[in-house]
Amino acid sequence: MSTVLYVGSRRSSSTAAGRVTHHSFSFGPHYDPANLGFGPLVCHNDDRLDPGAGYPEHPHSELEIVTWVLEGALVHTDSTGARHVVEAGHAQVLSAGAGIRHSEVADASSGRCRFVQAWLAPSRPGGAPSYVRGEAPAPGTGLAEVVGGDGLPIGARGARLLVARLANGQSVTLPQDPRQHVFAATGAAEVAGLALGAGDAVRLADEPGHVVTARADAELLVWSFA
Repeated sequence: MSTVLYVGSRRSSSTAAGRVTHHSFSFGPHYDPANLGFGPLVCHNDDRLDPGAGYPEHPHSELEIVTWVLEGALVHTDSTGARHVVEAGHAQVLSAGAGIRHSEVADASSGRCRFVQAWLAPSRPGGAPSYVRGEAPAPGTGLAEVVGGDGLPIGARGARLLVARLANGQSVTLPQDPRQHVFAATGAAEVAGLALGAGDAVRLADEPGHVVTARADAELLVWSFA
């Protein structure tokens, strides 16, 4: 069994006009050769945007970009002509393929926005870009597949994003996959004898089926890799 604990207070941070981003992995100038990714997951950013702030148009290629909105709403536009408002409790998957340009800005009419964005290496490079979005099931349904499996399609084979909204004391069992990345977006939880506060994560390898228990009302984001 191999368990790697990641403590949220150790995350690197970047700031710009109207935004603060916390990085769980090496990102830009925040380089750590021992923290480049986990399975196909190469980026896990936690963004907070002021109304109207965000990321102007910029390019991506050869990435599966998954965004989960926790608070407010995010306006997505891209070079295919798509424009969508992604509200809290919704996810989007942008398959960059051979290349795409997009922007992400907090919807000014919805106040501040918080979202978590993950980048994954695609199973097959190249191809045409694509975009899809969807909503998670209602709270109380346990771990719900949002991306991968029965959720939104993603071009990273065996990768799934699951979301759980738990009341204090409720528990869920992690999937029977060999790798899990468990992130406490809000609240507090306990897994494998480790306490997670808001912004903390734990990475588990080669020991599936752990039970996660909320120690306060919590929203958990779990990446599971077959």
